[in-house]
Amino acid sequence: MRQGPRPLALHLTAALGSLLSSSAALPFLRNGSLPWNPALRERAATLRDEMSRADRLHRSRERSEEPVGAAGADRLTREVDREIRRRIDTVLTGIERYRHHPYRRDLPDPPVVWTEGGSRLLDYGEGAAGRPVLFVPSLVNRGYILDLSRDRSLMRWLAGRGFRPFLLDWGMPGPLERRFTLTDYIAGRLERALDFVVEAVGRPVPVVGYCMGGLLAAALAQRRPRSLSGLGLMATPWDFHAEDAATARRVASFVQPWGPLLDRWGELPTDSLQALFAQLDPLLALKKFGSFARMAPDSRAATAFVALEDWLNDGVPLVAGVARDALAGWYGRNDTVAGAWMVAGLPVDPGAIRVPTLALIPERDRIVPPASALALAAAIPGARMLRPPLGHIGMVVSAGAETGVWNPLTDWLAATG
Repeated sequence: MRQGPRPLALHLTAALGSLLSSSAALPFLRNGSLPWNPALRERAATLRDEMSRADRLHRSRERSEEPVGAAGADRLTREVDREIRRRIDTVLTGIERYRHHPYRRDLPDPPVVWTEGGSRLLDYGEGAAGRPVLFVPSLVNRGYILDLSRDRSLMRWLAGRGFRPFLLDWGMPGPLERRFTLTDYIAGRLERALDFVVEAVGRPVPVVGYCMGGLLAAALAQRRPRSLSGLGLMATPWDFHAEDAATARRVASFVQPWGPLLDRWGELPTDSLQALFAQLDPLLALKKFGSFARMAPDSRAATAFVALEDWLNDGVPLVAGVARDALAGWYGRNDTVAGAWMVAGLPVDPGAIRVPTLALIPERDRIVPPASALALAAAIPGARMLRPPLGHIGMVVSAGAETGVWNPLTDWLAATG
């Protein structure tokens, strides 16, 4: 049985706390003292007027001694309670069905052509003579989001169109990696993986980074321009304070209480990272598992949901040095924009990148706000930007990914590889 959604206690607390608070909020709704989001104030005023009319009707019927049944305020309270119970049952049903769903990812790995520590380089072209391209995923999620299932695999899709995709699987950090900083990952392991690919194919290759992997790839492009024929950036952040500096600083503050444990363990645990991501939308589990409960368990939609949720819960701990660099440096101080993010003693400067660059910036991204990614593309001379109407994860696995991202990426790779 699956253990997710992780951390389960946090998701259940957020969902149940939100639902159960509805009853407590009813008196404040009636007297107009609830602090509504500005976007909802007009709808809230309309609802309050309707409730007032219902209350007046109830009192009028009481005075005329008409039978009122369950009308008025008491009926509303009971109906709210009934709806709370229904939604709690729905979300718990969705979670239970997910935890027992029969789907298991069974895709065989392609050949492993290079290893170092816990990292592997996977060759999806199986030594074919297709156009090579190196993909760099994030350090905090498993790289197989780019090879999620038989129906949704960017790697296998590209291989079927004459490319030779290489995917760097960072793996789980071991004793060696727990001493790493971003410099060790970029100027060390990533550069050596790139060297292997360039030597294997005999020419420079395009490098495509997804999310955090795009930041690593951008630093690589500045350091090794002769080894790259192009740089692809997929939902890659840069200005971490672009849309909501306060939230970014809260993310940075998350690492502070973990300081002593980071030093002892050498990594930030997966559940801690999952809790951090949950802050972006605390009620996401309530919404998505409620929706999953209404799906037919054997439907393609349900299987796709489980495949993606399994990946989300299959996280990777973030080693201590990278946690401090990324959370305190990127999110807290916005080192990237300030020119203070250093790799091997030199600042990472997107203005110094001279290879052809394509930035794919999904318009519905809630993890990397579009303004954050646009800042990086605008800073790279001559960078081309595309803005598909998709989300952060949807850009690689949704039904619209092939049209919105895969096809334009393929065209660009064909021109640069």
